Amino acid sequence: MDAANSTDLSDDLDAVLADIWQRLGRAAKDRRAAMHTPVIATITADGIPTQRVMVLRAFDRATATLRFHTDARAAKVDQVGYTGAVSVLAYDPGAKRQFRLTGVARIETATPAADAAWAEATLFAKRCYLADPAPGTVSQSPVSGLPADIEGRKPDDEDEVAAGRDNFALLMVQIDTIEFLHLAHTGHRRARFHQTESQIWQGAWLVP
Repeated sequence: MDAANSTDLSDDLDAVLADIWQRLGRAAKDRRAAMHTPVIATITADGIPTQRVMVLRAFDRATATLRFHTDARAAKVDQVGYTGAVSVLAYDPGAKRQFRLTGVARIETATPAADAAWAEATLFAKRCYLADPAPGTVSQSPVSGLPADIEGRKPDDEDEVAAGRDNFALLMVQIDTIEFLHLAHTGHRRARFHQTESQIWQGAWLVP
């Protein structure tokens, strides 16, 4: 059985943490992975939590950092700036595993990492950042926000989407706490992991 789809669970915390890292790594690379599109929660200026589904683009195990792409004009960008606090919820129904990840987020726009991510993106993905006016703007009718000459078709030239680069940003989430839950008819299992000041991950079992 593929380890990524196995419902077996070790009683060893180090093995559980290794499983978490493996699944996050796979989710970033495989669009068919269940955790490829987690839910991202931020806090508004009024203290109201707000959520959205986003695509996990990359995961750096060394720094426990998740990378997402966003429009620099989106409300979540301002929300990250208020506190930096972000929560990420990922669930794999096949493996019956839930990850609640919390940490500190930052937005990158004019950085080498953002430039590289933009260069790697497909023309179709870049098209999304051409919306005008900005995402979230009130409209009198249902609209995509895309320019009329590009709406409904796939761009075939880099020049057509170049203007979107100014609106493209990275949402980087550095995880510092993980809550793990495994659902099983024989008995659920729950654990929490947190990163110490010395960058060591420590875990403890919790009652589900």
